[in-house]
Amino acid sequence: MNSLGIICEYNPFHNGHLYQIKKAKELFPNHVIICIISGHFTQHGDVSILNKFEKTSIALDNGTDLVIELPFIFATQSADIFAHGALQILNMLNVSKIIFGSELNDINILTKCASALIENDHLIKNLINTNTSYPKVISNLLAKELNNIKLNSNDLLGIAYIKEIIKNNYKIEPFCIKRTNDYNSIELNNKIASASAIRMGLKTNQDLQNYIPYDPKILKNTDLNDYFNLLKYKIITDKNLTKYIDVTEGIENKIQKNILTSQSIDEFIEKIKSKRYTYSRLKRMCIHILVGLTKDYNNNINYIRILGFNQKGQNYLNKIKKETNVPLITCYKKNLSAMLDLDYQSTLIYNSNLSIDEQKKIIIKK
Repeated sequence: MNSLGIICEYNPFHNGHLYQIKKAKELFPNHVIICIISGHFTQHGDVSILNKFEKTSIALDNGTDLVIELPFIFATQSADIFAHGALQILNMLNVSKIIFGSELNDINILTKCASALIENDHLIKNLINTNTSYPKVISNLLAKELNNIKLNSNDLLGIAYIKEIIKNNYKIEPFCIKRTNDYNSIELNNKIASASAIRMGLKTNQDLQNYIPYDPKILKNTDLNDYFNLLKYKIITDKNLTKYIDVTEGIENKIQKNILTSQSIDEFIEKIKSKRYTYSRLKRMCIHILVGLTKDYNNNINYIRILGFNQKGQNYLNKIKKETNVPLITCYKKNLSAMLDLDYQSTLIYNSNLSIDEQKKIIIKK
């Protein structure tokens, strides 16, 4: 039984995601479609406006067969670490292909870029240490391979996926699908709008029904600002901020100084940002402090959390469960894994503003 992986945030799931799933099914009609999905906080430093069980139900309703949670430790980090966690899980599940959206839509060029970055890994680390942001370093290094073609966020993620496949010799073949909209656009001007545009539309009370294949009423008008007072309390009372991931090179002093005079996440980040720290990285840093992601967490996955499946997905699980060397779990289990405990902790934080039952069993679609 062949399988195809899609790595996603679905914040929120929209018509572009539906298009991707339909294209994947057209290209590989006999494959089980497996989603590796972010939970309640995302790689871009956002709070999810759909909880993970809502995302799971929507994904299964719209053509996927099996939904797996990407642990918080990977879901809220840089593209390389995000990809590292997601590809680990896909490899454990014996997935043979991965498909992702791309503005460039040329798998050969993206693969060349991935190989070039692997070859220049040491140089990249040195350049980042010279007060240059990661995206800027990558763009400069890949100028020759790209011949002045600009890379967008999804291309960079795709390159990160391919790097993981090459470095670990995974037997996973990458494919890309042309994106039909601008990832960063906040305009609601056609049926396939970006997740950013939909989140902005939610804040401004716009009608979103044309852009998502489900009832917009389940979307939650929330963002990191709703957790600002909790973050402020954490920063004020914690005297060792350097233990958290992304808190480096003396930025803890700016954090502790400017948190006292800031009234929102946006104001706070504006005060502490620099050339080296992208806006998304600073938001991720805030989430790591908020939830408690420290630098001593181990990146090796020792469980797979199943959020939902249909009959096809269940058949696939039954086929591969004896071949998978980590437990397949369907709900939170205390003390099974520090990584899983952190996922539970992230849900408790999420629940301080919203409501979700972390003990909920998997979603099964007939």
